[in-house]
Amino acid sequence: MVRPPTTRSAVPGVGRLGLLEPSAADSLRELAWDNVDSVALLWALSRSPDADLALLTLIRLREQLGNDWAALDSELRTNTALRGRLLALIGSSTTFGDHLVADPQAWRLLLRRELPTRDELRTAMLEAVQARPENGPNAGPMLFRAGISGPEAIALLRKRYRDQLMLLAAIDLAATVENEPVLPYQQVGWYLTDLADAALTAALSVAVTRVCPDRPVPVRLAVIAMGKCGARELNYVSDVDVVFVAEPADTTATRLAAEMMSVGSSAFFDVDAALRPEGKAGALVRTLDSHVAYYKRWARTWEFQALLKMRPATGDLDLGEQYRSALMPMVWAANERPDFVADVQAMRRRVEDLVPADLRERELKLGHGSLRDVEFAVQLLQLVHGKADESLHVQGTVEALTALAAGGYVGRDDAANLTASYEFLRLLEHRLQLQRLKRTHTLPAADDEEGMRWLARAAHMRPDGRQDAVGVLTSEIKRNAVRVRRLHAKLFYRPLLESVARLDAAALRLSPEAAVRQLAALGYAAPENALGHLKALTGEVGRKGRIQALLLPTLLEWLGETPNPDAGLLAYRRVSEGLDNEIWFLRELRDEGAIAQRLMIVLGSSAYLPDLLINAPETIRMYADGPDGPLLLATQPADVARGILSGAGRYDEPKRAVATARSLRRHELARVASADVLGLLDVPQVCEALSSVWMATLEASLQAVIRASEAELGKPAPADFAVIGMGRLGGMELGYGSDADVLFVCDPRPGEDETVAVKWAIGVAEQVQRLLGAPSTDPPLQVDAGLRPEGRNGALVRTLAAYKAYYQQWAQPWEVQALLRARFAAGNADLGTRFLHTIDPVRYPSGGMSPEGVREVRRIKARVDAERLPRGANPATHTKLGRGGLADIEWTVQLLQLQHAHEIPALHNTSTLESLDVIEGSGLVDATDAALLRDAWLTATKARNALVLVRGKPADQLPGPGRLLSAVARVAGWPNDDGSEFLDHYMRVTRRAKTVVERVFGG
Repeated sequence: MVRPPTTRSAVPGVGRLGLLEPSAADSLRELAWDNVDSVALLWALSRSPDADLALLTLIRLREQLGNDWAALDSELRTNTALRGRLLALIGSSTTFGDHLVADPQAWRLLLRRELPTRDELRTAMLEAVQARPENGPNAGPMLFRAGISGPEAIALLRKRYRDQLMLLAAIDLAATVENEPVLPYQQVGWYLTDLADAALTAALSVAVTRVCPDRPVPVRLAVIAMGKCGARELNYVSDVDVVFVAEPADTTATRLAAEMMSVGSSAFFDVDAALRPEGKAGALVRTLDSHVAYYKRWARTWEFQALLKMRPATGDLDLGEQYRSALMPMVWAANERPDFVADVQAMRRRVEDLVPADLRERELKLGHGSLRDVEFAVQLLQLVHGKADESLHVQGTVEALTALAAGGYVGRDDAANLTASYEFLRLLEHRLQLQRLKRTHTLPAADDEEGMRWLARAAHMRPDGRQDAVGVLTSEIKRNAVRVRRLHAKLFYRPLLESVARLDAAALRLSPEAAVRQLAALGYAAPENALGHLKALTGEVGRKGRIQALLLPTLLEWLGETPNPDAGLLAYRRVSEGLDNEIWFLRELRDEGAIAQRLMIVLGSSAYLPDLLINAPETIRMYADGPDGPLLLATQPADVARGILSGAGRYDEPKRAVATARSLRRHELARVASADVLGLLDVPQVCEALSSVWMATLEASLQAVIRASEAELGKPAPADFAVIGMGRLGGMELGYGSDADVLFVCDPRPGEDETVAVKWAIGVAEQVQRLLGAPSTDPPLQVDAGLRPEGRNGALVRTLAAYKAYYQQWAQPWEVQALLRARFAAGNADLGTRFLHTIDPVRYPSGGMSPEGVREVRRIKARVDAERLPRGANPATHTKLGRGGLADIEWTVQLLQLQHAHEIPALHNTSTLESLDVIEGSGLVDATDAALLRDAWLTATKARNALVLVRGKPADQLPGPGRLLSAVARVAGWPNDDGSEFLDHYMRVTRRAKTVVERVFGG
């Protein structure tokens, strides 16, 4: 049987229209839209961002209009402009739907063909309160007196303001429903600002009547618009930032300003005067001279940045222009301030930190790749170049981008792309605010499908054949955020490179002076030198120069965020030139973003690492991420030690063997220091790795020297030989700047003459010291035997029996204390173990150290405190000998070991931290005191290591506030650039530890 063909109804059903409410069909019948004559209306309704909401509002509107509904219905059937405006408006905004229902005849406002002019808006707002021009000595074109000033004035102004806002929103949204012209972004901002100015003028007119009801206004009061209002780029819902200038700034002027703010905040939007001098703590109203005096003496950089957008809005416009003329020269000189760059960068970081981590990807205004990224970048470039180029003296972000492109400070394509992204993000912001007329900048959550679908339709997103509207919106959001972040990096550096690299003959170029200004503003202390480095890097011949030009915008941005961009750029040039023949280097930087970013952080933070990386370039490849995390952490100290011994063991000639050991040590130092600077290793891990590589290098060198000696003698060595680690080496607590304290011990083999054996051993020890201490590009390897019996006056090497006799008969308390950290380090392990067993009764005496010995240790410590601190050193911030520093903590731990190790075997330990754990566990000090000592030791060690990494040479004294201290703070893991905060923290930790030391060590 053949079924007859079915005919599809010409009237679309609720399903085809996308209506989901169960009552939708009844509602369409109630409106009499369920017929062929209403098909155009139905399809228009289906295109509304929220068709169900629009239909519900139409039903409510019909009920309120009653018999007048016919006029609206007829107009909707014939007037596509009105149809687009109304259906888009009530499908986008619940608030404007409610506004129309409350005053149903207000739909006729949407019939207006064009937006009102600035003058028309002001007239409309003033008529709402029957305002007339003010008379008297201070009258002016923007000063009025309201005829209605009671409580009803607020309702009248709010209604009139909402009417005008509704007309703009309807025209702005109409293109989502009908084929209406799209309102340009800038025009929306201009209209909103003109409306805000008119609203402020009307609010001031009410304030005039309330404050001066029976007399002319006795003061001149200028209202200065700031922020988005000043730049004429307001949102639909935004605070309006203002500053007041008055002559005189008396109580009347203050009452006028306060009343205007109260009226404006009640009727229109929040009127905020927090950008005034001293913020909310400052006077609400100041004279012009008072403003000028404040900005000359007290203002911070961000306050001049805020003044970029100032504009006289209403009130006494002549006084407002005087204010602008007096302060703008200071704005354009702000980049000459010594703290300019740091202030701008700190302000940007503070803004980002305000955003909760879980909202950063959804935050249109303050997140990554957000509106603020564009605005900060544009304002910084304006401040940098505005003093020399008056074409940049504009307030709007888009206008400023256009001017920057015209002046060659930004590439034309980059400016166009950034403008497009900025306008797209502002469009989303406007749509989100219109929904409930609330101030918001946050995208719907990823799982909020309904919210994303509404936003996609309100933003006029359409399916593209591969994705639905929500998919298109999501892709556009990601694409524009990435583009903003990428262009944010290029914005500063691409014009610089075009100026030095001749990349594009048609490109506009910065002049040398402008390039120097731009580099200075980006944090380079020697911008002329930096420009020279850029020329050298991009001047490389052929492919290398092109890759450098491609990489440098991003590399330079990362360098600009480091403590020392100048040194970092120089180091990058040196590394690039040093690895000129390594074809993998630039390719790795180009293809592995993690390598490039980590390399810039390292080079801009540490003077210790560049030479190491040039001589151990393979370390740079370890900056990449592996399957289990950064490759810098994939190597274990034990594996490194075996590699050093194996590598050096291939050579019979000591110099070559030691050179190989030092080369492998160099790689390990580069790895450990890199991981440390990048915050990948904690203090105990760094100390263990440095101590382990030191011991392995010592072992490899000793083996090489003994092998060569035996080959020369033609027989086995006359003695066993061992190296005992002392001090930090013995405690496995070496830092970057530590020497290796050791004792050399030998034991003649059976049948060998002791004198010959000792002489041979001394020769071995001297050769090891000489080979390891030979000058090279590596950090030095000083082997120090100064802790041996009788100090530097004693024999370099002694036999085990001689050590035993000396320590049993002559050991001084300080020598006993030094032996607490003795550990076998290299050579004959059996001899090393016998040496440790020999000294155990000395360092862990039965019954503990005698009271006389304890007094002597305390006396020596007092002498060290009084005499050993270098001249001019600050005892509060010297990491080794200062109050609560390393010496204080270590001497306290060691005294407790001397007193109690005989009864607590676990205190037979050379590690300060491990011994401290035992001391706490045994109850010798309480947990709080142990925690304070532990924290101080870790803090001081971290700071000491950071000093070496930053300065490139050993140092113990923390610097005073300044760039160097900030660099040390960053490398030491402090979470921000505030070196003074880090110093305060250091002194607080060590001060508390010193209190414990005085109580415990002092007895």
